[in-house]
Amino acid sequence: MDLDFKNELAVMPDLRHRLRQLRWFRATFRGNARAVTQHYGIAFDIDEEKLTRVFLDWVEMIDARKAFARLDRADFIIYAAGLALKELIRRAPASVRPESAAGADSTGNAEIVRFWPEGFLYTNYCVCAIAAIFEQEFGEAPKLDRCADDLRTWWSYRENTREMPASAVAFLDRFLGAEPNWVAPDLVEGRRAMRTAIEAGRRTLDAPSIFPDPAA
Repeated sequence: MDLDFKNELAVMPDLRHRLRQLRWFRATFRGNARAVTQHYGIAFDIDEEKLTRVFLDWVEMIDARKAFARLDRADFIIYAAGLALKELIRRAPASVRPESAAGADSTGNAEIVRFWPEGFLYTNYCVCAIAAIFEQEFGEAPKLDRCADDLRTWWSYRENTREMPASAVAFLDRFLGAEPNWVAPDLVEGRRAMRTAIEAGRRTLDAPSIFPDPAA
């Protein structure tokens, strides 16, 4: 992955909330596309109507699950980015201009960019957003797993998301070194960090009430 664009995002105050505004979401997505073009030579056309639809669907999903942020804010940030990635892959707002071609680069990312330029664009945007938000809120960005630069993983990533866009959530977790939920990737309560927080809350009896008591 190429995290240079993270530095541009990190200087924006209160990035986590700004990205939940349409104008900032669109502006930062376009900024990431420009950065990918500068680094790899591939230019993109962005369908603003599709990008807006991505944003609206994403915000609706986040609002429906925002109570989980109180259980584990760091994990919820990653989960929220995974939902954005799922919608970007599903709606496909970016397309490669026919005259574009990825050049060589020393990190080996150009091979991945040539293989799946749109997927790299979407994933790079979400990873950079996570890294910038983590730096603002926790002082340190999460480390990427080596599989994030492994072309074989990207083959599997593309094939799986073609069949089930929600698997993008699981692959993003994998890139960040977390344990993915391959069975129900976009089920927030199925995430390991959330399950751990829920169980800890049940033991201490001071977690926020998210689930109804079945005995009630």
